[in-house]
This record gives sequence, C-alpha cells and structure tokens, in this order.
Amino acid sequence: MATESRPEEQPPAGRGGRGDAGAPGGRRAAAVRRAVAIGVAATAAGVARRYLTARQDGQGQDPTHRDAGSAPAPETRPVAPGADLSRSAPADRSAVDTASTATSPPPAAVTREAPAPAAATATRPSRTNPAVAEDLDRRRSIGEEIHDAAPTGDLDTMWDDHLLNLKLVNPANRRRFKVIVVGTGLAGAGAAATLSELGYQVEAFTLHDAPRRAHSVAAQGGINAAKGYKADGDSIDRLFRDTVKGGDFRAREADVHRLSEMSVRVIDHMTALGVPFAREYGGQIATRSFGGVQVSRTFYARGQTGQQLQIAGAQQLLKEVGAGRLTLHTRQEMLDLIVADGRAVGIVTRDMVTGDIVPHTAHAVVLATGGYGNVYFKSTLAKSSNVTATWRAHKRGALFANPCMIQFHPTSLPLTSEWQSKLTLMSESLRNDGRVWVPKEPGDDRAPEDIPEEERDYYLERMYPSFGNLAPRDISSRAAKIQLDAGKGVGPLRNGVYLDFRDAIARLGRKTMEERYGNLLELYTDATGEDPYTSPMRIAPGPHFAMGGLWTDYNQMSNVPGLFVGGEASFNYHGANRLGANSLLSASVDGWFVLPWTVADYLAPQLGQEPVPHDHPAVTSAVAEASGRVDQLLGIGGTTGPDVYHKELGQLLTDHVGVERSAEGLAKGADAIKDLKDDFWTNVRVVGHGQQLNQELERAGRLADYLELAELMALDALDRDESAGAHFRSEHQTEDGEALRDDEHWTSSSAWEAAPPDGTPTRRSEPLTFDAVPLATRSYK
Repeated sequence: MATESRPEEQPPAGRGGRGDAGAPGGRRAAAVRRAVAIGVAATAAGVARRYLTARQDGQGQDPTHRDAGSAPAPETRPVAPGADLSRSAPADRSAVDTASTATSPPPAAVTREAPAPAAATATRPSRTNPAVAEDLDRRRSIGEEIHDAAPTGDLDTMWDDHLLNLKLVNPANRRRFKVIVVGTGLAGAGAAATLSELGYQVEAFTLHDAPRRAHSVAAQGGINAAKGYKADGDSIDRLFRDTVKGGDFRAREADVHRLSEMSVRVIDHMTALGVPFAREYGGQIATRSFGGVQVSRTFYARGQTGQQLQIAGAQQLLKEVGAGRLTLHTRQEMLDLIVADGRAVGIVTRDMVTGDIVPHTAHAVVLATGGYGNVYFKSTLAKSSNVTATWRAHKRGALFANPCMIQFHPTSLPLTSEWQSKLTLMSESLRNDGRVWVPKEPGDDRAPEDIPEEERDYYLERMYPSFGNLAPRDISSRAAKIQLDAGKGVGPLRNGVYLDFRDAIARLGRKTMEERYGNLLELYTDATGEDPYTSPMRIAPGPHFAMGGLWTDYNQMSNVPGLFVGGEASFNYHGANRLGANSLLSASVDGWFVLPWTVADYLAPQLGQEPVPHDHPAVTSAVAEASGRVDQLLGIGGTTGPDVYHKELGQLLTDHVGVERSAEGLAKGADAIKDLKDDFWTNVRVVGHGQQLNQELERAGRLADYLELAELMALDALDRDESAGAHFRSEHQTEDGEALRDDEHWTSSSAWEAAPPDGTPTRRSEPLTFDAVPLATRSYK
C-alpha cells in the first residue's frame, strides 16, 4: 500500500480580470428541447429596478463584518437576531492571502477579526466579455453585501463563548412559547425532540405517515466525527480543514469549525440513544474512510447508518408525543410561510388525505425539510423529497443561497431505462475497498472478467494517486464524465464505470466483505440482478446533495427573524462540495446541538407575547394565496401531465446545469426553463380535485416551485464566473482539467432575493475569509 501523505497544495494562479423565445402558451414541452437544440438566442425580460425587501431593526447589536485587513483587537460578540444584514464592503478585499498554503496545521488560537470601516459598494466587477455582462444585467441586479453575524474571536472557543452570551428562557416560562418544526429527519426530529424535552410547546409536521420515513434513512454510509480512534493523525482541526478544503473554500470557517468540534458529542449522544455502531473485536466503535480524506473518521452501522440514526431520532420524537408534550402532524405538506410584521409566525399546510388547507401559528418556525436534488427529476433522493417549504419561504423574503451548488454522487447506479422512476444510490463507503476503472479502449464490449489487467484504466488511481478511489465526490464525478465522454462507458447503455471488489475479496475474503457491506451488495443485486461478488458493479454520477439552500446566520436563523433552518435545507457548512459522511453530521449538529439553544435566544425577548391569531390579516392572506395556487393548478385543464414537464426540466438541467456548465449553455438553459415554465402554467393537466388524496396535484405544486428554482439555479451558475467544487465551468479550468477558482472576485456566497412580479432576482454577496485554512488550490494528486 502506498504511504499516505498530505497532498501538495499550490497557491492559485493570479488572475487580473474575469473572462469570461418563446413559443405560444399551448406549445408542448418537447418544443423546448428542440428550441435548445437549434440554439435559441438568449432572451430576458426588461431591466427591472432592484427589489429590496424590508430589513428588520437590529435589536441593539450590529453584526461584525469578517474579512482580512487591518482590524481592532479580536472580540467575541453575541449574535443579534434580526440584525440588519447589509454590510459595507471591506477596505481592501485583495488583502485575502491567496498565496498561502494549507499544508501546515492552523495556529493554536485563530481569531475572527472585525474590519476597519469602509464605504458601501454594490458594483459589478468588470468582465472581459461585455456581451455576457450585458446579458447578466438583464437577468439580475446586485444588492448590498450581507454578513453572517457570527461572533469574532478565537475559533477554538467561539461556540462555547457564544453559548454563554445567548439569552436563556426560564424552565417555567418555556411552556409559554410555541415552536413549529417542519420535517422529521435527523435535523427536524432532533430539534423537535430536544425543544419538547426542554419544555417548549412543539408541533412537528411531516408529509410522511410516520416520522422515521424521512429521507435521512438513505444516508447509509456513515457519519464523520473527529474522535481520533485510529491514531492516524485525525483531530477536530483536521476535520475542520478537510471540510473547508473539500468545499473548495466556499463555506464559512466559523460554522465549519463548530460542526467539527460538535462531531465528537454527536457520536456519544447517538450511542447513548442506542445507535448500534459497528465495533472492533475488542469492543471499541469502528471507523472507516470516506472520500476526500486520508484518515479513518467515519462511524457506521454496517450499511444502515442513516436508518439507525433516523430510528433513534424518531424514537426520541415519539417519546415526547407519548408523554403528551409534542404534537405530531403526519401527511401534512407545507404550502406557505406566514410572515407578520417582518417575522415568521407560522405555516400553511394542506392535509394530503382530506385536502384541507389550514394555518398554524407559533412564536418561531424551524424548517428542516431536506434538499432539492429532485429538481433533476431522476436523482438519488426519495420521490417525495421536494423544495416547496424552503421555496415558499424564499418567496416570503428569505434569501436563497448558492442554488447552483449541486453535488453529483459518483456511486449512483446508471440509468437503465427511460422509464426508470429514480436513481439508486450506493454508499460511498464502497470506495474503501472497490477500485474504479474503465477499459482503456473506447467501445470495448467484452465482459469485465475478460479484460486483462493491462487493458484496464484505474483512472482515479492514475489521476489522483494520493487519494485514489477516495477522491472527493465532485472530482470523482467529473473524472467519470471524462471517461464517459471519451466513449469508455460500460454496460448496456454505455453510461457507467466499474467499481470492482475483486482485489479486496482476494485480500480480505468474501466473509469480511459481507460483514462490511453485505446489505449494500444485496441492494445492488436486487436492483440489477447482478452479483457484485463475482462481477464488478456499474456506477455513474447522479444528482444527489444540494449544498445550496436558505441563507442562515451563525445561529441558523434566516434573514427573516423567527425562521430557522437546519440540515440540508440550509446552506452554510458544505461550500461548493460536501465531503462524504458530513451530511448526517451536519443534520445531527443542527438538530441536537445548535437549534435548541439559538431558538431560545430568539424567543427570550418575546416573553408574554402570544402567537398571532388565525384571523390576523397575514394569516388569512397566506391561506387565501395557498388555496388560490391549488385552485389555479386544478383549473388549467391542459393536456400534459406534471411528470412530462418534470422529465423535460430534468433533461434541461442535466444538459446545461449538470456536472459541467458553460456560459452559453447556461444562458440557453435558463431561457428554455422559462419557456417550459410558461407552458406549464398554460397546458398542465391535473386530474381529480383538491378535497382528496391527489398525488398529481402534489406533483404539480412541487414542480411549479422546481421550475422557478431551476431558473435561479441556471442564473446563479451563469452569474458565478468561476469553477468551484461541484460548480464546474468549462471556461475556467486548469491545464490538466481541474476547477479554477477566482478568489479575487468570488470568495463569497451568493444569497438571492426573490424576483418581484415582472422583475429580476437580486444577488447579494456574503464575503468569506479564510484565516485558519488559508486559500490554496485544492489538490488531491
């Protein structure tokens, strides 16, 4: 075995500049594809004035902007819920050290510093391609910068110091506060159960018939934690650095450090709740490696980790239900967010069985509704996963951040039929012992067993020798696409690559493989009819995890006061690419260890206030609007079912906002998506009526939101004129085909304001700084 070493990282090359119709309403969706194929010219609506949402008062604390440059002495400050998020630009953005490397450990005490005052700016950086700039100016406007409102100070003690400054609620007063939690996955179940056990009134909502059916069950490979059990050099700082680097330097350092230090508590907590983590012969909890790292920090329960964690979380939630402290609403779909006086005060839901549309009000709302990968139609997500809850919140004023950051998982099973309903995910843990390869010659149709060793290309091991088959997901997916584009795909449709366990079985024995991955390999056999013990698996990149989501501050609260977001529904931990096994971790940290305390900080000043009544104008208006959208969908009376449109949308996104993007393709894709959306609202057919279980109505409502989201995804990808992580622009790559970031202009997150009627979205940037993990060119070679 090759000696593991930290891969060489080089500072990014300096870059002085930046390079860079619609048919009538009754047109069938297929015409969109034809229009794209012949290269319809990019079109857009007229330039609209920038739409500014109302900003809330700061409640006494102005957030501190974090950037490089001169600064006063470090200090730790409590977050101010509802603070004004508009920030002035830093005095000198070029002060970010782009020449530093991340090859040495971070200093003992890393601080976040407040900047010197600077004049506010909201200008668009110059582009070398005026046509692209002009096109973007028609599609979007640019607003003021925002800030995450995190405290300043030493990263190692920041969260503990922050907890000491959060306001508390007397145990006797907690029962006077009501909190709504939407979603019962790991983040939602953890938050609901903990808040309830602390004494708050909690109402939890799920569109499933039982909380344990939430999609967290699908993350089977494992959960990261910096326990350092293997004595292989792992630590909290290394997990922190791996996550920042894995996200290609597009996530906040403060949030990622909290994630890393809380990881240790998560494992102890879930073990206490009865999660049967795998153990070594001597009884110690076992770990294994995952993509993007060189240590063994992933805790697992065979190939059922997500399921076991979800069962534990659901049990705690149901325990509170049984004790009469928590109210659980099943088969309820959130259709809208209620905002009154600038605050989130409730939700509107539709009973999926009876069709009743009713409001629910509270002092605060927590959204933990998962990601939006199903916008691609066929993805690794459960078919019921959707974006409606977070998108409705976005339409009510919540900023939507980095929507174009979509991870394609490299070990999805290849599509085998046009009529296949979804993609099947195989755990990334299989890459610990499986070797990825393709035939060296394009078009080789021999059985894999008949292809000799010298005619196999173990391309990940060749391209990324330090990490090999455990290269990060975004890099592994792009590498697979290169092989597929070169005609080296395998399988009946030539759309896959091999994941081969031959060598591992010879080295370890079949019994060991069965112990480590038995249920995963059985799943593969059930899905394909093939035996992975005797013939290599076939895998391919598939739409998987959304790094984008609702923008949140350090307290996991959106820019709408009272609206908190957890798990994959938020955006803050994973940057431009998520490390494997960090999904279950981020959901658990949010649910069990962040939201219960930050929600309390928001609630404390509201003592004595009651939730808004159901006859409040904001409540009745939200209910009327939700009912109106349902009636509108039912009343179109078109000829084309929702899934036809969704399939067309998925193809447009795959073609233009997929593993690889380009400015030309993104512009065409955005216009084609708009045309498809217009056709949908003219010609969709929704059978049945609203006062019943109606899955066609559910699909149509979710698709209506997906169509709007897809437009923003294409716009965000076009606007972000660089390559970073899973966002790979073909115009921005190194000589050897790796992603080429633009740290001079794009060391930031993009948070979008919803477009007003007949207007354009507004992009607001949150600057990011990297003091503990200096900016460096990501290398896994």
